[in-house]
Amino acid sequence: MSYTLHGLSVSGGIAIGQACLLSHATLEVAHLTLQPRQVEKEVARFAAAITAVRGEYESIKKGMGAAPAEFGAFIDLHSMILSDPELAEVPKTLIRERRCNAEWALVQQMEHLVGQFEKIDDAYLRERAYDVRQAVERVIKELSGHDGRASLKIRAQRETSQIVVAHDLSPADVIAFKEHRFAAFVTDVGGATSHTAILARGLRIPAVLGLHNARQLIHDKEMLIVDGTRGVVIVNPDPRVLEEYELRKSQIELERSKLKRLKTTRSRTIDGVHVDLLANIELPSDVPDALEAGAEGVGLFRSEFLFLGRGDMPCEDEQFESYRKVARGMGGLPVTIRTFDLGNDKDPHPEETHADRVKTNPALGLRAIRLSLTEPAMFQTQLRAILRASHYGPVKLLIPMLAHAQEIDQTLAAVAQAKSSLRGENVPFDEQMPIGGMIEIPAAALGVGLFLRRLDFLSIGTNDLIQYTLAIDRSDEQVAHLYDPLHPAVLMLLAHTITSADKAGRPVSVCGELAGDVSMTRLLLGMGLRQFSMHPGQLLEVKQRILTSDTSELAPQVRRLLRCEEPARIREQLDKLNGV
Repeated sequence: MSYTLHGLSVSGGIAIGQACLLSHATLEVAHLTLQPRQVEKEVARFAAAITAVRGEYESIKKGMGAAPAEFGAFIDLHSMILSDPELAEVPKTLIRERRCNAEWALVQQMEHLVGQFEKIDDAYLRERAYDVRQAVERVIKELSGHDGRASLKIRAQRETSQIVVAHDLSPADVIAFKEHRFAAFVTDVGGATSHTAILARGLRIPAVLGLHNARQLIHDKEMLIVDGTRGVVIVNPDPRVLEEYELRKSQIELERSKLKRLKTTRSRTIDGVHVDLLANIELPSDVPDALEAGAEGVGLFRSEFLFLGRGDMPCEDEQFESYRKVARGMGGLPVTIRTFDLGNDKDPHPEETHADRVKTNPALGLRAIRLSLTEPAMFQTQLRAILRASHYGPVKLLIPMLAHAQEIDQTLAAVAQAKSSLRGENVPFDEQMPIGGMIEIPAAALGVGLFLRRLDFLSIGTNDLIQYTLAIDRSDEQVAHLYDPLHPAVLMLLAHTITSADKAGRPVSVCGELAGDVSMTRLLLGMGLRQFSMHPGQLLEVKQRILTSDTSELAPQVRRLLRCEEPARIREQLDKLNGV
């Protein structure tokens, strides 16, 4: 029987192949009561399991070879999770106090931590609960004597590709079976900012997540079509549908091969307008991908990944080396480094417990620049490291989550202090390093004039701007359908910010996912946007759309679109822009 499942589209493309089910060990462990003489042996058994799994992670990382950089980052994250006292030490206390078995103690502590993560409003940080579960599951397997790797039935296939179907998919699972060619990922949980989505985009394969019960519904070896662009999984397609998708898949592959020819082509519209195409990166190891795609610079270096991949705050020299590596690696192209965009669940004070640090809704509280300004020592460390790196290439500083003019004033004062301290030490840096701000809060977009008078450039973070404007978390599959980049209010904020920056003579870019969405390229061009920053894998497709666009024709069409208030009418106008 043929049927269709609908989930979240997180990595585009089409895959056709057989379902390959990934099974995980259950976390439903028994609660056993130990004799007093058994307690310390149980503590030792738990400690040995933690050590064994961390050793397994280290072995996996050493054998990664040419796997995407994101894999190593998430393996480091899982290893860091198991090093955290909340998981490495608290279960020992539970074993001793309650005389319980190690499995039960570990799961109890895991549920406590997951509950704290699920209260976090920030999509990326909330989804780290999945990482906690996955890391704990591997320890449970070790304690129960099972192979730490998930059980995946691999079949030698020539005519068909394999599509992994799982409740969730950890980076360790993917790396463990990296020698096998997977066509797509399909999972019950996860969102656009989950590690599975990030890994899928890094591998440039289709992925549909948030399907709820696909793992139970789909049987092993069933034929699947995964449409990563539309967020659709078709199970046992009929011959006509299969033929249609095979044709579409071959067309996509042909177009992708043609896109590679555009790498050295200048990004210029039909009417001669140059458009800067920049890359978003998380780690210094992403630089080769950015250059391979023909990026004209780094529009967003998410520096918090340097923090999330370890158990403590990186010191100034460590940060400096990472920033310098990117500045040098880009060979004179501009690099925009965003200061830590962290919430207070990642407080720099390790002596406080996780529960002490987590607030109910940190996305509306102490995070990003707000957190940096309340931690001046931490902020000075990062500012000094970025300034030092500016001596080795054109580096720009980007401040996240601005809402108030005083936040900019305090940031500029902090930069001045960092410069003064470096001068006193005779450390070279770029005295004129540009400083810009993220526009990702509606208040910042509406009051953009305050920021334009104080800053050198702006970068619009459309992911958060849309979520804050519509009060919709797109990683929550229950309300993801309401996440609408074409909502009239969202379009108004985008157009207002871009137009205001243009009038003030200040550069403005879009670094959220809209920048890499080719269906939005002409709309943004018509608004006046001339800088796009995106995942390297999206750059050539966007360039192709730019090369076939005429801004002199787009501008009046976009003005008419912006006057529309009905969603159906807006989409109709967008289709006209895209020649649909």
